[in-house]
Formats: sequence, structure tokens, C-alpha cells
Amino acid sequence: MKAFVGETYGPPEALRMAEVAKPAPDADEVLVRVLGTSVNPADWHSMRAKPLFSRAVLGWLRPKNPILGVDVAGQVESVGNGVTQYKPGDEVYANLLDHGYGCFAEYVAVPVGVMASKPGNLSFEEAAAVPMAGVTALQGLRHHGAIDATQKVLINGGSGGVGSFAVQIAKSFGAEVTAVTSFANVDLVRSLGADHVVDYKTTDFARSGERYDRILDTIGNRSVPDLKRALAPGGKAAVTGFTSVPKMMGVALRGGKDIAMVEAHVTAEDLAFLSGLIESGKVRPAIDRRYPFAEIPAAIAYLELGHAKGKVVIGVG
Repeated sequence: MKAFVGETYGPPEALRMAEVAKPAPDADEVLVRVLGTSVNPADWHSMRAKPLFSRAVLGWLRPKNPILGVDVAGQVESVGNGVTQYKPGDEVYANLLDHGYGCFAEYVAVPVGVMASKPGNLSFEEAAAVPMAGVTALQGLRHHGAIDATQKVLINGGSGGVGSFAVQIAKSFGAEVTAVTSFANVDLVRSLGADHVVDYKTTDFARSGERYDRILDTIGNRSVPDLKRALAPGGKAAVTGFTSVPKMMGVALRGGKDIAMVEAHVTAEDLAFLSGLIESGKVRPAIDRRYPFAEIPAAIAYLELGHAKGKVVIGVG
């Protein structure tokens, strides 16, 4: 099969298309024919081994997992001998962040614990936009407990991959949602359901005087004092993205019980929950750009610029 392989750390152009062996599924896995995938910050962070200490997991000298890609949507090709809930031909989607990556390929072996049936109202490309970003948004919002209609929720980075899902998910729970983005993205986040929009270039949400019951910071560019200043009494914040190691350490050391770092771990249950929201029309993936399989390095390079509105997806096959 064809796959994009990265044998050294470096820029996107270091990835090369190669012929590699098709994987065989273990007992609790299915072999998926990849028909859609997406690019995520996890891909370029892993590709460049940044921050440096991530090499303890990724591989000190060279990547342990040379085939990147964590999101997949496709058709089941075959199943392991312990799998009973899926059969060849089933349409599924999944995330492999915790299971060795491998989605930038024509086939990938997927554990059943991180996959679910693909939403029937999405194409394969659209479905591939959901697992990483959608579950990160869902787990970030629910980290401190349930969201409900009495709460005011702020999403910092409301037009990005995670943020665009978070706005919609928070609205599906009935919350009053404020999205922080740039003026150029106001129409997008309003179309996703945001009740209020803050242009970060002209207004500092932490000093506006507004207070929020929940904050989901998908960027990681605000300090702990900033987040605490914007919280209502009893409010909680979750941070899912980071622009610098010092800010990440600041949240870890000073956040306490009110401000938590959230690292998403995809489960079949969360994917099934998102499928329900998508099929009911409450959530839809916001797609910025679509690339063919052969242009995966260009897609990663575009995402790395940091200006994507929603998700960047890849069509395969």
C-alpha cells in the first residue's frame, strides 16, 4: 500500500510517499481502508518533535511511528478474530493518537475501542474531521462536569479545529456561548451558533468585565491569572492547546482544581455520542480546506501556519 513516511524529524517536505506493507489486524482490531483523514497539530508537533522533551515518547533519534495521521474514516476491510461488532463493508471513523498513528496511508489497523460507526450524513472526508478535534472539544467542555443551559461558556479559539466543535457542542447543551476569534472569522462562529463574538485583536476577554461559568481555552495562550480573572464564582476552565511550554507548566503548577490541562483520549463512547449530535443536526464539521492524498505535506504545512478556520481534511482513494 501507499503511505507517507517520515524517517527523520523535520519539516513537512521531509515526508515521502512510499510502498509499505499493508498492516494485519490484531484480535481486537479491524483493518480499515482509509477514505478520509485529517491533519492535526499533533501531526506537525510529532513531525518536528516539538517540544523537545516529546522525544521521550516519539523516539529520541528518529520517529518510532514513521507514518503519521491520527484521524481516519473509511470502510472495514477485514476484522480480527475477536471482533464481533463490525464486519467488512461497515463505514467507521476513529482516532489513533494513543495507538501509534498510521492514518496517512491507504490502510490502517484500528482498535475497536477508539472507533465508532461513521455518521450517515457525513462524507468520509467530513467524518475524518471529527475524531480528534470533536472529542477534544467534548472532553474539554465536560472535564469539570456537565454543561447546561444555565451556564455562560467562553471558547477561546472559537474558529479553529477544536473551537469550531466546542461552540456547537456547548450550544447543544443549551449554554450561552461566547467565542473568541478574529474579526475575519465572526461570520463563521456565528453560523456555528455562538451567541456572542469577541475579536481578540480589539478586546481582551480577561479584562472585559464579563465572567463565565466555563472557559475552554483551545489555544493555550492565556496565563492562569487571565483565566481566573474571567471566571465567575465557582467557574472552571480547561486548557487543551498550548503556544509555549512555560504557559503549559504554568497551568500545571498554578491552575489548581479550577483550571485544568486536558489531553484528549478518544473512546468509542465519545465518538458514538458525537455521531448522535451530528446525525441530529446539532453539530457539523467546519471544513477550511480539502487536499488530495498526494498533497498531505502541503496540508500539514498549511495547518502549521496557524490560520486554519475549522478543519483541514484529506481525501484518500
